[in-house]
Amino acid sequence: MLKFLLAVLLICGTGLAAAQNVKAVYHINTDVDTVSAVLGNIRNHLSEDPKAKIVVVAHGPGINFLLQDAKDSRGREFSGPVSDLVSNGVDFRVCNNTLTSMDINPNRLLMEASVVPSGVAEIARLQAKEGFVYLKP
Repeated sequence: MLKFLLAVLLICGTGLAAAQNVKAVYHINTDVDTVSAVLGNIRNHLSEDPKAKIVVVAHGPGINFLLQDAKDSRGREFSGPVSDLVSNGVDFRVCNNTLTSMDINPNRLLMEASVVPSGVAEIARLQAKEGFVYLKP
């Protein structure tokens, strides 16, 4: 009986650990002064679940932190933190509709960012087709 209980506990514990490996899409559509906190949330997420698959989708003023030489009002740059997160498997995706409407050349983006046709459509696709959970910090 004791062996059975230990086996159940082991299986349950293993299941809980595996359940933490989630896919999450972080939605950013606010300007640079809110982004440091969001990047902190992502670091905390990865600290708890290093195998999580995280995609950041930015549109509207949310793309500004992914532009070269972007800084917040406190002078904090984003290229280093973005590069660190990319080295931990995080993907950063930028809305082409926003680039077009704001007349921003995609060459101004950090090299770690990729362009998707529509930020909101990308978020919907990740949720509906790939099982990502939606996070809007």
